Amino acid sequence: MALETSTWLNLCYVEKILRKSENDNSIQVIDIFSKPATVKGDNYTSDMIRITVEYSRDSKIKEKKSIIVKLSPLLEGVRQKIVTQAGFFHTEMSMMSDTLNKMNKLLGSKHRLSAKILYAQNENPVLLVIEDLASLGFQMADRLSGLDLDHSILALHRLAMFHAASVALCEKEPKQKEMYTKGIFSNQHPPDIKEIFIKSMKALADESVNWPEVKKYSEKIAKLADHIFQIGLNASQLCEDEFNVINHGDCHVNNMLFKYDNNGKPTDQIFVDFQISVYASPALDLLYFLNSSISLDIIEYKRDVLLNEYLDTLTTTMKLLNCKTQPPTMKELKATLKRRASFGMITSFVILPFMLCSKAEAKDLDEILSTGTYINAGLKSESYKKILIKRLPLYDEWGLLDL
Repeated sequence: MALETSTWLNLCYVEKILRKSENDNSIQVIDIFSKPATVKGDNYTSDMIRITVEYSRDSKIKEKKSIIVKLSPLLEGVRQKIVTQAGFFHTEMSMMSDTLNKMNKLLGSKHRLSAKILYAQNENPVLLVIEDLASLGFQMADRLSGLDLDHSILALHRLAMFHAASVALCEKEPKQKEMYTKGIFSNQHPPDIKEIFIKSMKALADESVNWPEVKKYSEKIAKLADHIFQIGLNASQLCEDEFNVINHGDCHVNNMLFKYDNNGKPTDQIFVDFQISVYASPALDLLYFLNSSISLDIIEYKRDVLLNEYLDTLTTTMKLLNCKTQPPTMKELKATLKRRASFGMITSFVILPFMLCSKAEAKDLDEILSTGTYINAGLKSESYKKILIKRLPLYDEWGLLDL
């Protein structure tokens, strides 16, 4: 990874970034050390490099700093084509250099939603340079076991603040709503994205035949496959007369980092990866998070607790930010979650297997899509099977498996 980029990602380039981001032309870079910042299974639509920089200011004291370079895929393949044609990096640049800056200012430094952007480059190679949150004590939670109650509540408090700040910002600058119109489902996306959903569904139908408890649903899943993208489009559609926010858009455990106290209790949380942010109902982020990231017993027994925590924080924060818009009532929130329930179902079918794929078996998108057969090891995980055995009868009862 570092080798492919070494020709241009050198001392001069890093020096230029630091001078610009710190507004200090006396900075001189002495040395840089780079390594991949993520492993397979943690990140699918970009390449991440962690660079440790040794530098001095005014030719004096030596300093050290860690930064993250997030690159649009450099290697040709399906992944590069998807990311480029869907404009994922354009969305993230806009979020990080404009929208999130303003949302963070509204909330104040105590409740930061995202890392600081240090530099953005819109031509070849397309990239973002971001502060390294690991050096501030943030780390990933364990995606394989699903988040416990403490992690889930913390994440939903911060998500509610994210949504509230977006409402306040959109009231001040209505044009922000028009900047985020695509999200995960859009007719403007390249056909390859639709293919991922279709292939995922077909693979799930093939796999669920082997699960005696829910085998009877596999035929319905197979029939849904060709329609799944349209179902997603319908479920995520913007209704102007509803309560709407700028959604994170890819709101799962891999895109959240946590800080812990000495007893291992999570004390702070921050978001990363804003490539599919979208202005729509907050039900999208909530359904995505609830169906992709939380441990089975918490989602089963504490769903109302979680929704209460979210809505309380949303309401309080909107009041603090003097929003004119009214937050939803619990009745309205539950109604929109029910109306868009198929979005949660699609998350369970397509996104959750990625979350539950062990690190040893994780593959990148090119490997998953280029062989002709769609292989996602997460579909075969015991924990995935256990969750789907619980959820499939519910989806069927709600009529979501019928065309």
